Amino acid sequence: MKFLIESYGCQLNMAESAAIEMMLIGRGMEKTDNPDEADAVILNTCSVRKTAENRIWGRLGFYSAEKKKHELILVVTGCMAERMQEDLRKEAPYIDAVIGTNEKAEIPDFILGSPLEKLNGYRFLSSYYREGEFSSYVPIMNGCNNFCSYCIVPYVRGREVSRPVEEIIREICLLEEKGVREITLLGQNVNSYLSEYEGKAVDFPTLLEIITPYMKNIIFVRFESPHPKDFSDHLISVIAANDRVAKHIHLPMQSGSTRILQLMNRKTTREKFIALVRKMKERIPSLTLSTDVMTGFPSETEEEYEETLSMMEEMGCTEAFMYYFNPREGTRAAAMDGQIDESVKIKRLERLIDEQIARQAVIKSQMLPFRARAIVTGRSRDDSDRFLARGEHNDYFSFASSMPHEAGDVVVIDAVELKGNTFRGDEYV
Repeated sequence: MKFLIESYGCQLNMAESAAIEMMLIGRGMEKTDNPDEADAVILNTCSVRKTAENRIWGRLGFYSAEKKKHELILVVTGCMAERMQEDLRKEAPYIDAVIGTNEKAEIPDFILGSPLEKLNGYRFLSSYYREGEFSSYVPIMNGCNNFCSYCIVPYVRGREVSRPVEEIIREICLLEEKGVREITLLGQNVNSYLSEYEGKAVDFPTLLEIITPYMKNIIFVRFESPHPKDFSDHLISVIAANDRVAKHIHLPMQSGSTRILQLMNRKTTREKFIALVRKMKERIPSLTLSTDVMTGFPSETEEEYEETLSMMEEMGCTEAFMYYFNPREGTRAAAMDGQIDESVKIKRLERLIDEQIARQAVIKSQMLPFRARAIVTGRSRDDSDRFLARGEHNDYFSFASSMPHEAGDVVVIDAVELKGNTFRGDEYV
């Protein structure tokens, strides 16, 4: 029996798909990428933006046609399945099962003939490792308690639940045995992690201190996505002092205006965010930053938009995820007064993107020349004599080497030039 999984959206969805894949293979099934060969198809969906849901409706149409050609079990799971269960059952009755975010662990049993059970609350899976990978996701918490006014996550993922420390340690030991080189700790609000270990409370920075001694093969630990309000002095100290924790931090800003941040329910202000960024840069000298930023939130004025632009200058990010406000049904922001015309939102976004591209090119150029440790990701498609690698600061390298390399090898590179977003150089030996 063969299965196919399509994943959409966030890294947690990707990690959960890897876990489902591992369970299915463990039950004797075989993975395929060919829909014509698949006996079962799982669509792991996203609901953060309308465009993601529109794409799923298109894929459902495709698999409706596939089911007419051959027998096929079609399962829809994830956030869209959680949010739109009845609509999916009504509009696409050919779906065999609509499974929400809490019941993903039941998918293998369902495909192999067992009835579904409704579970109360989210359950972490035993492992999220995908065979052969050198970079792995490790979910440590699920859900969110913040209720940002534009965000659907709390409604489809539920309230925050933290994974037990013992389970995280077991996962890391497995990844060590498999030769994994870097991990990313995942959570919708990853630095609000809170659990207990050996009779003591464990917050996120303490968790980092507990797990990193288990790492030998794993050289970089990353995490996404933190919330600025939960970025403690303790966390900053751990990042600064711990060699395993990558010094590239994703810090979502969203807006540079205090009024807009309050409308977003971000629980911070422009002044607090700037103070946090300056403190991080002072205490972590090699720090680089990335961020999420939105334009065109309801009632955003030109002056408030300019505040966002100036905040981007203050942060000095080497990369950024930039988008305009896209109302999601069921969130407070979708019904707010002052909705902004799409043409204005797009114009603001275009300027934001242009300025950021120019800024990050200057920042990266000013780093040169430098020497960095990186993980080989493969050979260059443009030049078979060169290899590609990813570094601690989420920087990408194209390098020449007199030695053979495979994905997952750790190398040291002398970077001497920048081409686009990629540093070029030679391996240091």
